[in-house]
Amino acid sequence: MHRPSKPMRLTSRGLIILPLAIISIVVAGISAVLVAAGALTLAAPSLPIILSAFAFAASIIGVCRMGLTNMKELELLERTDRLTHLPNRHALHEDIQASLDTNEEVAIALLDLDGFKQINDHFGHTFGDALITQCAQLFEGILGDEAVCYRLGGDEFAAVTTGPMCGTILEGLCRRLLDRLNAPVLVGTRELAIGASVGITHRTKSDDVSPSELLRRSDVAMYMSKRGGKMRCTWFNESFDQHREAIRQLEDDLREGLKKRQFSLVYQPLVEADSERIVGVEALLRWNRDDGGEARPDHFIPVAEESGIINPLGLWVLREAMTKALKWGDISLSVNISAAQLRNSDFPIKLGEILEETGYPPEQLELEVTETCLVLDPAVAERSLNVIREFGCRISLDDFGTGYASIGFLRQFRFEKLKIDRTLVIEASQDESFSAMMISSIAIARALNMAVTAEGVETSEQADLARLAGCDQIQGWLFHKPHPASEIDKLIARQEEAHWTAQNDRQLDHRRIA
Repeated sequence: MHRPSKPMRLTSRGLIILPLAIISIVVAGISAVLVAAGALTLAAPSLPIILSAFAFAASIIGVCRMGLTNMKELELLERTDRLTHLPNRHALHEDIQASLDTNEEVAIALLDLDGFKQINDHFGHTFGDALITQCAQLFEGILGDEAVCYRLGGDEFAAVTTGPMCGTILEGLCRRLLDRLNAPVLVGTRELAIGASVGITHRTKSDDVSPSELLRRSDVAMYMSKRGGKMRCTWFNESFDQHREAIRQLEDDLREGLKKRQFSLVYQPLVEADSERIVGVEALLRWNRDDGGEARPDHFIPVAEESGIINPLGLWVLREAMTKALKWGDISLSVNISAAQLRNSDFPIKLGEILEETGYPPEQLELEVTETCLVLDPAVAERSLNVIREFGCRISLDDFGTGYASIGFLRQFRFEKLKIDRTLVIEASQDESFSAMMISSIAIARALNMAVTAEGVETSEQADLARLAGCDQIQGWLFHKPHPASEIDKLIARQEEAHWTAQNDRQLDHRRIA
């Protein structure tokens, strides 16, 4: 089978020597022609001619040496990261290829810093660069002579080992590195908590894998480390590709679903604890897929957040919910907001535009956020929430009891409402220690002037406990399941009818007594 010939590639020396050699050959050829023609004689060269020849030769040697030095410096610059002075991505590709050419075993780890973006945004890029430099020095110190450390750009690093047992050696080094990051990193006078997610892959002598494929596998494994909770090492597995393909397909389906308007909202009422009268509704997203496939919110919402689809989807939810809720009078509307939306600096502006466009009263809108939303990027989240409050909207802390929110945390973000998670409600109805925890949580909320709602109430015992503990509102299937907007219309109409009937009955009783 005929194979096409490879193009000739010159080394740095060749790039200098070849042009000079061509010039020398041309000069020699011209001289030979002149000698043959009798125009030039070399029989009795004069002193100036000899000195000129020596000067010419010295010049060529000097140019060659200078050119080679400059080429070496250019090659070094091409392979070096300017900030950390570590080898860069280009060097990594070349070094991996060199190892593969000699059929060596190679192990590669990709390392991505956890929480770097938040630090960079909060303290500025100069401080972020200082942190990257400090981490580079730390990683080099841990890897030592056993592995080569590279900086690939941003907050991403790589480490490579070769030879027998290279995979085991590299995993051990990476675990030592993660152990070191359990302690703060000192940058100037600040101690910063920074983590890392690591993905590792290995190429044996019998494998036929390209450098780009090895890096891709390491990147996939690193991504799985992040999804698995961060601060861990993960080896590449073939099943990861299937998982990523499924995630990619789900992203495409989400975009298509948004385009085809496959999403809808249902609303779960919140009732007043004492009167059981509907005082609010929470908008819940549903995906009505054409193929009838599973579309659980806890499955597709994280994918929408990671892909950025949550931004247009979340704005649609707000606009749709406000439009429907306009006819429900003084009933409040609750809408869940994700961490990705809060990190988007345009979100408060878009929210203001929707409020103005729909004419919905901002004081009746409650935006529910989870503790995770705020812990991921507290500075950015606080700025966004402050802008939202200026519109007149209220902020609720959702799923309270599942995280680690402290009193300081509650004071920092000044929530208007606390929503007790259903797991705490269930546990409190079965265990006195959890009941005491629930009662103390509500007492703290009261001291901070927060209203309290109990979520996921499904039994009369749970409802009685919520009332006794001091909850203002109760939400759960014991009272109402999620309904489409048309059913909420009917529920509110029946409630209003019952209210007016009761009021008329009281007036009749007063008249009879009079």
